[in-house]
Amino acid sequence: MRARYGPPEVVSVSEIEKPALKDGDVLVRVRATTVNRTDCAMRAAQPFIWRFMTGLVRPRIPVLGTEFAGDVEAVGSGVTAFQPGDKVFGYNDARFGAHAQYMVIPASGTLAPLPEGLTYEEAAPATEGSHYALALITGARVRAGHDVLVYGATGAIGSAAVQLLKSVGANVTAVCGPEHLDLVRRLGADKAVDHTATDFTADEQKYDVVIDAVGKSTFGRCRRLLKPRGSFLASDVGPLWQNLVLAVVTPLFGGRRVRFPYPRHDAGMARQFKELIESGAFRPVVDRHYSLDQILDAYRYVETGQKTGNVVITVP
Repeated sequence: MRARYGPPEVVSVSEIEKPALKDGDVLVRVRATTVNRTDCAMRAAQPFIWRFMTGLVRPRIPVLGTEFAGDVEAVGSGVTAFQPGDKVFGYNDARFGAHAQYMVIPASGTLAPLPEGLTYEEAAPATEGSHYALALITGARVRAGHDVLVYGATGAIGSAAVQLLKSVGANVTAVCGPEHLDLVRRLGADKAVDHTATDFTADEQKYDVVIDAVGKSTFGRCRRLLKPRGSFLASDVGPLWQNLVLAVVTPLFGGRRVRFPYPRHDAGMARQFKELIESGAFRPVVDRHYSLDQILDAYRYVETGQKTGNVVITVP
């Protein structure tokens, strides 16, 4: 938990009360969770706008953690979709709380049965980066035969995007570091580009969609890669929040455009990832495992920006 905003060092492990169960809620005994970009942004209140939702001076939410997998411990009045003993996984960025042994989530929230054949540690990282990737792909209206470039193809969002794009029949170019070229090919990329050896924006190929999965490029840099009516999408608002502005302005000119879709958060989204995993179309990429008492080390590692896929926390 944390009592203030700041760097990874504000996080500590301590004893707290079990969260109260209300009508319509599910109490989950968390077995595995992750540390991800959303957790880091919430912990540091960066960008500052987070504070208007979570506490201007001090955070109102002491326990972070969005992704989880575990067992249903109890259900509130009116809950029929789940019962004690069910194995579940999901995503909770409204209340957070997954970095603890117990958390509460609405039964109508992003919650679904654990995918068949997956452990808690394998299922926990199945929703955060992947639901952002799904929103980008859906928002870009990608369909079979489209040419799509993914910049930052080995993070939680990028590694999910490559797999999800292949599941709809797109032709995927993945941009990453030299040590991960084989990984993105295994994920399904048709072409792998080493961003340290060449400027990916100088590619002669034209794309229907360019996805910046790490928020480190801009529409201005990537515009030349796009076909005349191609779309640029990013996982971040961009410098000076330009992607939000450009998403409104660029469609007015009828050519290359910026899209900034809002991700979906509901039980249907969790069930969709359950089906994708069970069909073999998607599998979360895991970089490192930590135990809950090592969560400070996990935050420090994620903050380096060097993680591949996801960082998983086992909750004893």
